[in-house]
Amino acid sequence: MDWDLDDIDRHILALLQDNCKRPLAKIGDEVGLSAPSVQERVRKLEDNGVIVGYHAVLDARTVGKDVTAFIGVSIKHPRGIEAFEAAVVGIEDILECHHVTGGYTLMVKVKSEDTSSLEKLISQVRSIEGVERTETMVVLSTTAERTRIPVRTPPDGGARRTRRSGDRHPVHHLKGV
Repeated sequence: MDWDLDDIDRHILALLQDNCKRPLAKIGDEVGLSAPSVQERVRKLEDNGVIVGYHAVLDARTVGKDVTAFIGVSIKHPRGIEAFEAAVVGIEDILECHHVTGGYTLMVKVKSEDTSSLEKLISQVRSIEGVERTETMVVLSTTAERTRIPVRTPPDGGARRTRRSGDRHPVHHLKGV
């Protein structure tokens, strides 16, 4: 069953993405609701799978992860995709794994300590059964890297529909993300 996100829900989501430690009373002041009303809305957003967790966003370099890279992975046969996805969930330095269109089957985002640890990671990825080839692109610099999802009101002024968690496509959360 679908339900609507109204403007207040969207505003709460934007505020939580900016700082999820902001007191509910302050959020209430900004959206025109009491703290208990905000708490109830947040609970509903969590229960309906709109909010899937709360995380601290770290500066990778300050915790020793100096190298960011993207690894394009070609899988020999479509039956190997699920096995690959299951294997990479357990690899800590893999932050994201996406099934994509184009020249690769999957695109993997990684952060590692240095080029030596990246080389070991690439070897580990290549050794997963079904991997036909990989191509690694090392990031030289990053202009934008966001975790925030825009939740503005749609241009037509209406609320977009959001599916309940049971109706959505599964989101696979990777260890450490």
